[in-house]
Amino acid sequence: MNARPATPIPAACDVAVVGAGPAGLAAAKLAARAGLSTVLLDENAAPGGQIYRAITRSPLPKGAVLGADYWSGAALADEMLTSGAAYVPGATVWSLSRDREIAVSVAGRAHLISAKRVILATGALERPMPIPGWTLPGVMTAGGAQTLLKSSGLVPDGRLVLAGCGPLMFLLAAQLLDAGVKITAILDTTAPGAWRAALPEAFGFLTSPYFRKGLTLLRKVRANVRILSGITALEAEGDSAVRAVSYTTASGARGRVEVDTLLLHQGVVPNLNLANAAGIPVIWDEAQCCFRPDVDGEGTSPLEGIAVAGDGAGIGGALGAAERGRLAALAAIAALKPGAPVLAEKPKVEAALAQALKGRAFLDRLYRPADGFRRPADDTIACRCEEVTAKQVRETVALGCAGPNQLKSFLRTGMGPCQGRMCGLTISELMAEAQGVSPAEIGHYRLRAPVKPISVAELASLPRDETAMKSVERG
Repeated sequence: MNARPATPIPAACDVAVVGAGPAGLAAAKLAARAGLSTVLLDENAAPGGQIYRAITRSPLPKGAVLGADYWSGAALADEMLTSGAAYVPGATVWSLSRDREIAVSVAGRAHLISAKRVILATGALERPMPIPGWTLPGVMTAGGAQTLLKSSGLVPDGRLVLAGCGPLMFLLAAQLLDAGVKITAILDTTAPGAWRAALPEAFGFLTSPYFRKGLTLLRKVRANVRILSGITALEAEGDSAVRAVSYTTASGARGRVEVDTLLLHQGVVPNLNLANAAGIPVIWDEAQCCFRPDVDGEGTSPLEGIAVAGDGAGIGGALGAAERGRLAALAAIAALKPGAPVLAEKPKVEAALAQALKGRAFLDRLYRPADGFRRPADDTIACRCEEVTAKQVRETVALGCAGPNQLKSFLRTGMGPCQGRMCGLTISELMAEAQGVSPAEIGHYRLRAPVKPISVAELASLPRDETAMKSVERG
């Protein structure tokens, strides 16, 4: 395959989209189709995001291993690439100002882009699952393993155990089985009473796109893998690397499984760092046990001209993310080109979104992570970057520390390379529990640019004019 020629970085555009997952691909394609100058900034080397990662260059045989839902993303990527939108891969967006000025680094050089409308389609992150021993080599997230499978065709070797809950865990298990991997066991942490809590939402799930697909996946996995249900506690054991995982069930039974690789997962949550740093308020979503940007049904935020689309605005799955991307694009088109014919498609997009989101409430209730896996025991590391334990967080709260932003001054939590992505929810929940209040009252880290690590050389490469100087000062 020939290398894609470098795309010039424009100084200005009508619509800038950040992230080339389902939402970003759909939004960029529609905005460009409406005749707006559109730039799609993507941190990865190829379009697809996490859900459709490496869809245009997968090393795996087409139609095999990853399933039909994955391969359907090829059409979405191809439509964007031929839409007229300027696609810029390898682009790390590290700042977004309220007046829609984007700071982005590409190939070691920083650029500023001024956009009339910005659509953030930054997708989701895996929810942290802090258990004792989760920092040992050999312990990784299910999403990390899926990334290796999609992008490089790599699979774990040796004894493999998956632990946690949620659709992605069973999807990955099915994909690994199709790739010829033998899975030693699945330790399912779905709460024993979760089915009863989810029953009121069962009709929506039974009539949703998820039901038959989920049933097929579960049958395949259950027929080939030993599944232990009702897991209430986990611990990864080992010295220089993970060697076993011990568990406790709801009945009090204990067990231990020897492993070479342990994959953890308990759902995904919005990646809100860039939206947060730009000044978009975040709110606590009790149904999904996470913070999300405060946006309306079209992704419109309180900041003029800045929208959030897809799973970055709230978890809804790949199909829902694409439709949310289209809605955000339609809102931008309506503001910049109110006579565009594509605006007539809005009712169709809204209907497709409603269908795509059917069943989500059932999944949210069924796979709601248990409190014990969201708020770890004292000796467990809560912030990996600074190696801060849950006990240290609780002790600091007892000293009078009120919230996550004050905690930075005491323990430096959220100030490492991940900028709170791996600890933000855990810290807020631990502090809320210690104070006997909701995470909504505690709040989330208040983030500032740069939201991704950049070098001094990249900052120095910014154009030396008044606009650039003010941008750095604001950051």
